[in-house]
Amino acid sequence: MTEVIVPLAQVEIRPEDMDDLGWQDRALCAQTDPEAFFPEKGGSTREAKRVCRSCEVRAECLEYALENDERFGIWGGLSERERRRIKREVG
Repeated sequence: MTEVIVPLAQVEIRPEDMDDLGWQDRALCAQTDPEAFFPEKGGSTREAKRVCRSCEVRAECLEYALENDERFGIWGGLSERERRRIKREVG
């Protein structure tokens, strides 16, 4: 599947979508260096996972990543490999 990049000006955000993504405003990662959550291949995920452990929206974050098939980064305290494992076990 080819990834399509859409200019932000063409993205339509509906009010009901804003409610669904409101958890992102409360996410601790929004106040942290984003590079920690997207380490280079083989890089440490320890710092990102430490931040996630104390985040109040960790469950929402993980749910979002699983539903949207996020393939990169730490989401809800789990790496892409860990999220794939969950999807295999559930599916």
